[in-house]
Amino acid sequence: MSDFFSDPAPARPGTNLPEQTVSDLARSVKRTVEDAFGYVRVRGEISQPKRHTSGHIYLRLKDDAAVIEAVCWKGTAARLSIRPEEGMEVVCTGKLTTYPGRSQYQLIIDSMELAGEGALLKMLEERKRRLAAEGLFNPERKKPLPFLPRTIGVVTSPTGAVIRDILHRLADRFPRHVLLWPVAVQGEGAASQVARAIQGFNSLEPGGRVPRPDLIIVARGGGSLEDLMAFNEEIVVRAAADSRIPLISAVGHETDTTLIDFASDRRAPTPTAAAEMAVPVRAELLSQVLDDEHRLHRAMTRALDQRRTYVQGLARGLGDPRSLLDGLVQRLDDRGERLVLCMRTGIERRGTAVRQLGLKLRHPREVLHLAATRLDGASRALRTGLESSIRLSEGRYHRIADRLSDRALRRAMAEGGNRLSDLPARLERAHLAALSAHGDRLAQLGRLLESVSYRGVLSRGFALVTDAQGHPVTRAGDLTDGQQVAIAFQDGHRSAVIGDAGAAPPTARPARPARKTTQPPQGSLF
Repeated sequence: MSDFFSDPAPARPGTNLPEQTVSDLARSVKRTVEDAFGYVRVRGEISQPKRHTSGHIYLRLKDDAAVIEAVCWKGTAARLSIRPEEGMEVVCTGKLTTYPGRSQYQLIIDSMELAGEGALLKMLEERKRRLAAEGLFNPERKKPLPFLPRTIGVVTSPTGAVIRDILHRLADRFPRHVLLWPVAVQGEGAASQVARAIQGFNSLEPGGRVPRPDLIIVARGGGSLEDLMAFNEEIVVRAAADSRIPLISAVGHETDTTLIDFASDRRAPTPTAAAEMAVPVRAELLSQVLDDEHRLHRAMTRALDQRRTYVQGLARGLGDPRSLLDGLVQRLDDRGERLVLCMRTGIERRGTAVRQLGLKLRHPREVLHLAATRLDGASRALRTGLESSIRLSEGRYHRIADRLSDRALRRAMAEGGNRLSDLPARLERAHLAALSAHGDRLAQLGRLLESVSYRGVLSRGFALVTDAQGHPVTRAGDLTDGQQVAIAFQDGHRSAVIGDAGAAPPTARPARPARKTTQPPQGSLF
C-alpha cells in the first residue's frame, strides 16, 4: 500500500489529495472535455470573426447568455460553404477542446451552415444593401443588349439541361455562334469559377483566335436558396458589375432572385427566356422586312404618282416648248447672219483704213534718198563752214602774228596747225559715227516693216488671192466660175481662173503689161 501512494507527491498533513502541476491538471481537463464532448453541434451568432495571416479563422459564438471561443483551421476554412461574417447566425459542427495556454475551452469547427433560411435571407439583405451603397446596382451602369449578337458566351454547367435548353431555343429563333465556359454552379469553388468565367470572356481580344462574345449569359437551373448561394457571393456580383460585355443573368426559376440579378444588365426569369432575350425571331424579322418592303414600295409609288400629277399640272400652265424653241432658233439665225455681215463689213472697213495708211507711208528708197540728200546738204554746209572757219582763223593768225614776235608766232602757228590737222580726222570720225547710227536705225525700221508686211505670211506657205480690181478675196462664196484672179506667192505672181475641180480650166488671157511708173512700187499689206 505504501508503494501505491509513493508516486504522487506526499500529501499535506491533514489531507489525502495528491498534488498536481498546472500542466497535469490542464491535460486532465483537456482529456475529460474531449472524451465527454467528442462532436457537438452548436448554434449561435458569430462575433468578432478574424482571419489570421496563416489562414486560420478565429471567432466567437454567442447567444443571449454565453460566449464560446471557436477556431477553424486553414484547410477547413477553404472548404466552408459560407464566409463567416459579423452577426451571422450559424450552426457549427466540431469538436470541443481546451486551450491550456489561456485556460479556456474552444470549439474546433469542422463545418458551418446558416441557422435557417431567415438568417440566410438576413445575410443576403445586408450584403445587398452594402453592395447597393457602392453603386453596383445603379441603373446608369446597365448596358443595352445588342440587337443581333454574332457570338454569345454562356457560363453554366456543361452537363446540365440548361445549356441544351439555350442551344435549342437559339436554334429555333436565330442560330448564333455559342461559346460555353464550363463551371460548377453550386458547392465549393463555384462562385470563384463563375467570376473567373465572366472575367475570362471580357479578357478576350476582338478579332483574336477565339472570338470575343457580344453577349454573356450566366445561367443555372432551379434549386434551393443554399444551392443558389454561389450567385449571391460578392465576387460574382462584382465580376458581373465590372463586365464590359452586356450580361444576362438567368439563375433559377422565375420566383428565384439572386444578387447577380441586380448587377447584371438584364434579368431573365429562366435560361430559356435568356435565349429569347439574346436574339430576335428570324422568321419575324423576315416577315417584318417583307412587310417594310411592301410598304416602302407602296409609299414610293404613291409619292411618284403625286409628283407626276403635280408636274402635269405645272405643264398645263406652261407653253409649248417647241414653239419657244422655234422662236429662239429663228432669232439665233438672224443674229448669226447679222454677225457675219458685221464681221465682213468690219474687215472691209479696217482693210480700207490700212490701205489709206499704206498710201501715206513712204517707200524705204524714198526715205533713204531724202536722208542721203539731207546728209549731202549737211556735209556741204559743214565743209563750207569749215572753210570759212579756216579762212577766219588764218586771218586771225596773221593779225596776231603781226603783233607777236617771231618765236611766239611760230609757236602759235604750230599749235594752230596741229589743231587744223586734227579737224579733218575728227570730222571724218563724227561723220562715220552718224552714218552708222542712222544706218542701224534704218535697218531696225526695215526689220519692223518686214515683220508687219504680209510677205512674211507668204513665206510660211500662204498665198494672197485678189480679184481683177486688186481687192483681196477672203471667202469662196465671193468668187464665181470663170472669174479671173491673181495669186501672189513669196517669189512672184500667177494668174488663175475659177472653175470646178473636175472641169478643164479655160484658156487664160494674156496678162496686161504693167504700166511704167516713175515712183518705186509699193507692196500691199494684204
